[in-house]
Amino acid sequence: MNKLNKLTEQVEDYLRFSQIERGLSANTITAYKQDLSSFIDFLQKENLTSWPTKAIDIDAFLAEQRDQKKATSSISRLISSLRKFYQWLVRQNIQKLNPMLEIDSPKKRRPLPVALTTVEVTDLLKQPDIKKKLGLRDRALLETLYATGIRVSELINLKFTDLHEELKLVKVFGKGSKERLIPISKVALSWIDSYKEKVRDPLILKVGKNTDFIFLNSRGGSLTRQAVWQIIKHYCKLAGIQKNVTPHTLRHTFATHLLENGADLRVVQEILGHSDISTTQIYTNLSQKHIIQVYEKTHPRI
Repeated sequence: MNKLNKLTEQVEDYLRFSQIERGLSANTITAYKQDLSSFIDFLQKENLTSWPTKAIDIDAFLAEQRDQKKATSSISRLISSLRKFYQWLVRQNIQKLNPMLEIDSPKKRRPLPVALTTVEVTDLLKQPDIKKKLGLRDRALLETLYATGIRVSELINLKFTDLHEELKLVKVFGKGSKERLIPISKVALSWIDSYKEKVRDPLILKVGKNTDFIFLNSRGGSLTRQAVWQIIKHYCKLAGIQKNVTPHTLRHTFATHLLENGADLRVVQEILGHSDISTTQIYTNLSQKHIIQVYEKTHPRI
């Protein structure tokens, strides 16, 4: 029997095992087959007739895949497929050595979050028609998001008992029900007060619902995440903002603007409620871009 045919048969045995014993989906099996077939093609070109036992051979295969401009996610999947396959080979006593133990998965590059400029934020905040009831609510809502950097899930659960207006602080319950006190601007508080007096309290009286949630829908119920998402999208469109804005964008914008204006990273971490500072550090990339732009614009010898 051709030795390469033997390798192909072993792959087929592994795929049957994965499907029957592990119960993997048809899509996963197809992905494994594609990855392992590419590996066999590489072995054939390199005149290798058995599964490599040295990490250098695996690295050569992965380097070839990178040369073909394969995405980092595709390389990660290849490594995962080979890692599981080699584990099976060792368990079946087909292979004694597992070179995949020496192969690290590539680090995934986290995409930089989208942030609005100060001009875009100003344009966005101007869009709600504050002469209308929902427009006044929406202005207060947008001002609160930008003033505090809270998550949308935290916003819709915000209650009046969480506001400490005299201290300009708001109590927020974040992920894992972790409580934190964060600053809120006098501007945002004034919009909340105006919304409460002119819109929210009359609505509560009208519908007869007694609730402490700050931001309500037109029927007196609490807002949903989807409703907030639609509100933000609507006003971004009116403001002519072309960026892909999500409910998290104002949170990203808040953090970026603080850092651009000299805020300490640890302070921003505390306000955002990040347990790990590495999560907050992604915003330093955005503020570094701002620093470079300012430098190039203002330095006389550029």
